[in-house]
Amino acid sequence: MLSSTLISTSVSTSLFLPPNPKSQIPHPKFIYSFKRSSEPAIFYPLRPRNSNHKSPILPGVRRGVPQICNSSKSTPSLDDPDVEKEASVEKGINNSGGSGMGEGGRDWTTSILLFLLWSALLYYVFNLSPNQTPSRDMYFLEKLLNLKADDGFRMNQVLVSLWYIMGLWPIVYSMLLLPTGRSSNSSVRVWPFLVTSFFGGAYALLPYFILWRPPPPPIKGELQRWPINFLESKITAGVLGAAGLGLIMYAASAMGDWKEFYQYFRESKLVHATSLDFILLSTFAPFWVYNDMTARKCYDKYSWLLPVSLVPFVGPTLYLFLRPSSVTSARSE
Repeated sequence: MLSSTLISTSVSTSLFLPPNPKSQIPHPKFIYSFKRSSEPAIFYPLRPRNSNHKSPILPGVRRGVPQICNSSKSTPSLDDPDVEKEASVEKGINNSGGSGMGEGGRDWTTSILLFLLWSALLYYVFNLSPNQTPSRDMYFLEKLLNLKADDGFRMNQVLVSLWYIMGLWPIVYSMLLLPTGRSSNSSVRVWPFLVTSFFGGAYALLPYFILWRPPPPPIKGELQRWPINFLESKITAGVLGAAGLGLIMYAASAMGDWKEFYQYFRESKLVHATSLDFILLSTFAPFWVYNDMTARKCYDKYSWLLPVSLVPFVGPTLYLFLRPSSVTSARSE
């Protein structure tokens, strides 16, 4: 009797006591697992505790499928520099895919045309150029390389001047391409092409022109190291220009040798290919002079040297002697 009274009293008392909020069980609608982090939170709708209870489905939420919700606190701001950088890169990719522009804003058609030119030149030199005197070409090559003793034969002065000036052109291009003519694509290095140009001339440089992408990478403490300091020197440019001018005057003084040289050009593969090489290097030099001007931000002051650079060899070397150093350009920036 006493126990039944106590039970009835506790039951009746519990009916009139205010509910304890700590002991309340949440309504069995949806129970979410939430983890605070900077990444989007993943909410897993769990099954209600009461299997007979049909929990309402929120709009756009499928039963039993994980839902990804982005918090406004973790959403990147448009002012974030990383977001701006990613947006600019994505915009550049979209633009390049739609308009045929490559990295750095260069039109891919330029590379295609240069590749066609390079292929046509190689095909012409090896298959279509005159090759009537191969034994004489070998003799000329040995004489020009000083591999043959003096036998009393006088070499054509124009050919000798052309041969030695072709050895100076790679230095001119090294001064134009380092450091302002480097490609923005770090996998395309300029120095292998410059080294091979001492043997192959423009035929070795054209593949780099095809792969080159502006703008050049920033200069980081390279100006005081070799070979940049050697190529930036005014003394190097002065000696180079004086040597080239002397060779041109030496060829011009031999008036009677020009007719003979023209005959060699029509018959000899060596003379024909070397002459085409000289023409190609002289043709591309003004573009790289302009590229160097814009990279050093001195176009307004030295723009008059751009038409001067059309003069073969003398024009580019004069610009190299008068241009401001990269150190001055870097400090002005």
